[in-house]
Parts: sequence; structure tokens; C-alpha cells
Amino acid sequence: MTDLVRASFSIEEPLMNQLEALVKASGYANRSEFIRDMIRARLVEETWERNEIAVGTITMLYDHHQRGLSHKLMDLQHHHHNEVLVTTHVHLDRDLCVEVIMVRGRAEEIKTLCDTLRQQRGVLHADLSICSTGLELKG
Repeated sequence: MTDLVRASFSIEEPLMNQLEALVKASGYANRSEFIRDMIRARLVEETWERNEIAVGTITMLYDHHQRGLSHKLMDLQHHHHNEVLVTTHVHLDRDLCVEVIMVRGRAEEIKTLCDTLRQQRGVLHADLSICSTGLELKG
């Protein structure tokens, strides 16, 4: 870890009260770590906004009985073979499956893949969790 620097800032009292409530509700031991994590989260968002190389996961719930869906989902992942790192497939019950797809690539390509998967008939839900390669988060 790098050397810590003390910072001071001005903030309206009602906003400070809301910050304190957020810190407490989130279970942080102190506001400093909470603020550091808010900054890190914003840095990750900016990585995605600038369409930089990023990582993430796509979690997808679908009905495997939907005709041709499994084949279509596999084709889409093959089409994005540069972004797809690994896929985990789980049978939830007789009808439903969940896949978690770990991805790495330009943010727009990852978003496009998630959106395309989500649009397939039989996909009940697909969600993208964004992260970064961590380069901009190192201290």
C-alpha cells in the first residue's frame, strides 16, 4: 500500500449525515475506507465509459427447453471468443439453467455480448457485472 495522505473537504451537513448513514448501513469500520471504495467504483465506471479493456461477468438465466436456444447461446459465445474467458453452466431444475460467463475485452464488446444474449427468446434474465483489470486502482 502507498503512503496515506490526509485530506479535508467541505460538505453540507445534511449530505454529511447521509454519508454517515451510508457508512454505517454498509458496515464499514470508518468513512475513509467507504470513500476509497466510492472512488474505486467511479474509476471502474470510467474505464467502461472510455471503452477500455475491462473484465466482468455475465449471469444469465434461461429455459433450456427453448428450441435452439442452447445452440444460439453457444454460437454467440464463439462469435465473441476473444472476450469469453470461461463459462460455468448450472442446472437449477428440470427447466432452468444459469450460466456465468467471465469476460475480458473492450467494454463495448462486453456490453454488446450481454445485450445480444439477453435478447434471445428463452433467456429470462441476463445481467452484467462490471469490473476493471485493476491497473487504475493500484495505489
